[in-house]
Amino acid sequence: MQVLFDINIAIEAGSFNSVVGESGSGKSTLMNIIGTLDTPTAGDVVVDGQSIAMLGRDDLAELRNRTIGFVFQFHYLLPEFTAIENVLMPHAIGRQRPDREAIDWAEELFEFMGVSKVKNNPAGKMSGGQQQRVAIIRALINKPKLVLADEPTGNLDSANTANVYERFRDINQRYGTTFLIVTHDRRIAEQTDRIVEIRDGHLLMDIKK
Repeated sequence: MQVLFDINIAIEAGSFNSVVGESGSGKSTLMNIIGTLDTPTAGDVVVDGQSIAMLGRDDLAELRNRTIGFVFQFHYLLPEFTAIENVLMPHAIGRQRPDREAIDWAEELFEFMGVSKVKNNPAGKMSGGQQQRVAIIRALINKPKLVLADEPTGNLDSANTANVYERFRDINQRYGTTFLIVTHDRRIAEQTDRIVEIRDGHLLMDIKK
Protein backbone atom coordinates (compact mmCIF):
# COMPACT_ATOMS: atom_id res chain seq x y z
CA MET A 1 0.00 0.00 0.00
CA GLN A 2 1.43 3.34 -1.06
CA VAL A 3 1.51 5.93 1.73
CA LEU A 4 3.31 8.93 0.17
CA PHE A 5 2.90 10.32 -3.34
CA ASP A 6 5.42 12.50 -5.20
CA ILE A 7 6.86 14.14 -2.09
CA ASN A 8 9.84 16.34 -2.92
CA ILE A 9 11.22 18.56 -0.17
CA ALA A 10 14.61 19.89 0.88
CA ILE A 11 15.44 20.84 4.46
CA GLU A 12 17.95 23.66 4.81
CA ALA A 13 20.78 23.36 7.29
CA GLY A 14 20.11 25.29 10.49
CA SER A 15 16.39 25.68 9.80
CA PHE A 16 13.45 25.14 12.18
CA ASN A 17 10.62 23.24 10.49
CA SER A 18 7.37 21.45 11.23
CA VAL A 19 5.32 18.79 9.45
CA VAL A 20 1.58 18.83 10.16
CA GLY A 21 -1.30 16.59 9.18
CA GLU A 22 -4.11 14.49 10.53
CA SER A 23 -3.52 11.00 11.91
CA GLY A 24 -2.87 8.65 8.99
CA SER A 25 -1.82 11.44 6.64
CA GLY A 26 1.68 10.01 6.18
CA LYS A 27 3.67 12.52 8.22
CA SER A 28 5.31 9.93 10.50
CA THR A 29 6.14 7.77 7.48
CA LEU A 30 7.82 10.79 5.92
CA MET A 31 9.77 11.34 9.13
CA ASN A 32 10.90 7.70 9.24
CA ILE A 33 12.07 7.84 5.62
CA ILE A 34 14.01 11.07 6.19
CA GLY A 35 15.54 9.50 9.29
CA THR A 36 16.53 6.37 7.28
CA LEU A 37 14.44 4.16 9.59
CA ASP A 38 12.31 3.18 6.57
CA THR A 39 13.43 2.77 2.97
CA PRO A 40 11.36 4.38 0.20
CA THR A 41 10.07 2.08 -2.54
CA ALA A 42 10.87 4.78 -5.10
CA GLY A 43 12.90 7.96 -5.23
CA ASP A 44 15.89 8.84 -3.11
CA VAL A 45 16.79 10.36 0.23
CA VAL A 46 19.96 12.43 0.58
CA VAL A 47 21.22 13.10 4.10
CA ASP A 48 24.22 15.39 4.59
CA GLY A 49 25.10 14.99 0.92
CA GLN A 50 24.93 11.18 1.04
CA SER A 51 22.35 9.16 -0.89
CA ILE A 52 21.02 6.44 1.42
CA ALA A 53 20.42 4.20 -1.61
CA MET A 54 24.19 3.72 -1.76
CA LEU A 55 24.51 2.62 1.87
CA GLY A 56 24.30 -0.80 3.43
CA ARG A 57 22.69 -1.60 6.77
CA ASP A 58 25.79 -0.90 8.89
CA ASP A 59 26.58 2.31 7.03
CA LEU A 60 22.99 3.52 7.51
CA ALA A 61 23.23 2.84 11.23
CA GLU A 62 26.47 4.82 11.39
CA LEU A 63 24.92 7.70 9.44
CA ARG A 64 21.96 7.83 11.84
CA ASN A 65 24.20 7.72 14.89
CA ARG A 66 26.53 10.43 13.57
CA THR A 67 24.14 12.80 11.81
CA ILE A 68 20.57 12.44 13.13
CA GLY A 69 19.07 12.77 16.60
CA PHE A 70 15.61 11.35 17.30
CA VAL A 71 13.03 12.54 19.82
CA PHE A 72 9.79 10.57 20.02
CA GLN A 73 6.48 11.01 21.85
CA PHE A 74 7.62 8.46 24.42
CA HIS A 75 11.08 9.00 25.88
CA TYR A 76 12.30 5.36 25.59
CA LEU A 77 14.76 5.77 28.47
CA LEU A 78 16.04 2.48 29.91
CA PRO A 79 14.79 2.31 33.51
CA GLU A 80 17.77 0.35 34.87
CA PHE A 81 20.18 3.15 33.94
CA THR A 82 20.61 6.69 35.24
CA ALA A 83 19.72 9.74 33.19
CA ILE A 84 23.32 10.45 32.22
CA GLU A 85 23.98 6.78 31.40
CA ASN A 86 20.96 6.83 29.06
CA VAL A 87 22.23 10.03 27.45
CA LEU A 88 25.72 8.65 26.83
CA MET A 89 24.58 5.41 25.19
CA PRO A 90 24.50 6.72 21.59
CA HIS A 91 28.05 8.03 22.06
CA ALA A 92 29.18 4.69 23.46
CA ILE A 93 28.11 2.79 20.33
CA GLY A 94 31.30 1.55 18.68
CA ARG A 95 33.43 2.81 21.56
CA GLN A 96 34.54 1.18 24.81
CA ARG A 97 33.50 4.06 27.06
CA PRO A 98 32.54 7.74 26.82
CA ASP A 99 35.50 10.10 26.79
CA ARG A 100 35.88 13.23 28.91
CA GLU A 101 34.74 15.47 26.05
CA ALA A 102 31.44 13.56 25.73
CA ILE A 103 30.84 13.64 29.48
CA ASP A 104 31.53 17.39 29.62
CA TRP A 105 29.15 17.94 26.68
CA ALA A 106 26.46 15.86 28.39
CA GLU A 107 26.82 17.88 31.59
CA GLU A 108 26.60 21.13 29.61
CA LEU A 109 23.36 19.92 28.01
CA PHE A 110 21.92 18.83 31.36
CA GLU A 111 22.59 22.34 32.64
CA PHE A 112 21.18 23.95 29.51
CA MET A 113 18.02 21.86 29.68
CA GLY A 114 17.54 22.58 33.37
CA VAL A 115 17.75 18.97 34.60
CA SER A 116 21.23 18.81 36.15
CA LYS A 117 19.76 17.81 39.50
CA VAL A 118 18.38 14.53 38.09
CA LYS A 119 21.35 13.44 35.96
CA ASN A 120 22.23 10.63 38.38
CA ASN A 121 18.61 9.58 38.95
CA PRO A 122 17.28 6.32 37.51
CA ALA A 123 14.96 7.03 34.61
CA GLY A 124 11.93 6.00 36.66
CA LYS A 125 12.73 8.55 39.37
CA MET A 126 12.02 11.58 37.18
CA SER A 127 8.87 13.42 36.15
CA GLY A 128 7.49 13.08 32.64
CA GLY A 129 8.82 16.50 31.66
CA GLN A 130 12.27 15.66 33.04
CA GLN A 131 12.33 12.34 31.19
CA GLN A 132 11.48 14.00 27.90
CA ARG A 133 14.18 16.65 28.38
CA VAL A 134 16.69 13.88 29.09
CA ALA A 135 15.56 12.18 25.87
CA ILE A 136 16.28 15.44 24.03
CA ILE A 137 19.77 15.55 25.55
CA ARG A 138 20.31 11.97 24.37
CA ALA A 139 19.32 13.04 20.86
CA LEU A 140 21.93 15.82 20.99
CA ILE A 141 24.85 13.93 22.56
CA ASN A 142 26.57 13.17 19.24
CA LYS A 143 26.07 16.77 18.06
CA PRO A 144 23.78 15.78 15.16
CA LYS A 145 23.19 18.13 12.28
CA LEU A 146 19.49 17.19 12.22
CA VAL A 147 16.99 16.46 14.99
CA LEU A 148 13.77 14.66 14.03
CA ALA A 149 11.03 15.03 16.64
CA ASP A 150 7.85 12.97 16.17
CA GLU A 151 5.02 14.31 18.38
CA PRO A 152 7.63 14.89 21.10
CA THR A 153 5.25 16.45 23.63
CA GLY A 154 2.21 14.24 23.12
CA ASN A 155 2.46 12.89 26.68
CA LEU A 156 3.18 16.22 28.39
CA ASP A 157 0.99 18.90 29.92
CA SER A 158 0.80 22.39 28.42
CA ALA A 159 3.51 23.87 30.68
CA ASN A 160 6.03 21.14 29.87
CA THR A 161 5.08 21.29 26.20
CA ALA A 162 5.88 25.00 26.08
CA ASN A 163 9.17 24.37 27.89
CA VAL A 164 10.26 21.66 25.45
CA TYR A 165 9.56 23.81 22.39
CA GLU A 166 11.37 26.77 23.90
CA ARG A 167 14.38 24.48 24.40
CA PHE A 168 14.14 23.27 20.80
CA ARG A 169 14.26 26.86 19.56
CA ASP A 170 17.13 27.71 21.90
CA ILE A 171 19.12 24.70 20.65
CA ASN A 172 18.40 25.65 17.05
CA GLN A 173 19.63 29.20 17.59
CA ARG A 174 22.56 28.42 19.88
CA TYR A 175 24.04 25.40 18.10
CA GLY A 176 22.65 25.76 14.57
CA THR A 177 20.95 22.36 14.80
CA THR A 178 18.35 21.70 12.11
CA PHE A 179 14.92 20.67 13.43
CA LEU A 180 12.05 18.85 11.75
CA ILE A 181 9.09 18.49 14.13
CA VAL A 182 6.07 16.33 13.36
CA THR A 183 2.95 17.55 15.14
CA HIS A 184 -0.82 17.63 14.78
CA ASP A 185 -0.96 20.84 16.83
CA ARG A 186 -1.19 23.95 14.66
CA ARG A 187 -0.25 26.20 17.58
CA ILE A 188 3.09 24.42 17.82
CA ALA A 189 3.63 24.50 14.06
CA GLU A 190 3.03 28.25 14.01
CA GLN A 191 6.13 28.68 16.17
CA THR A 192 8.38 27.19 13.48
CA ASP A 193 9.86 28.97 10.47
CA ARG A 194 8.44 26.57 7.90
CA ILE A 195 5.25 24.50 7.88
CA VAL A 196 4.89 21.49 5.60
CA GLU A 197 1.40 19.98 5.53
CA ILE A 198 0.73 16.41 4.42
CA ARG A 199 -2.76 15.21 3.54
CA ASP A 200 -3.53 11.68 2.38
CA GLY A 201 0.13 11.18 1.49
CA HIS A 202 0.36 14.30 -0.68
CA LEU A 203 2.22 17.55 -0.06
CA LEU A 204 -0.65 19.98 0.45
CA MET A 205 1.18 23.08 1.65
CA ASP A 206 4.76 24.27 2.14
CA ILE A 207 5.01 27.71 3.72
CA LYS A 208 8.22 29.48 4.76
CA LYS A 209 7.76 32.49 7.01
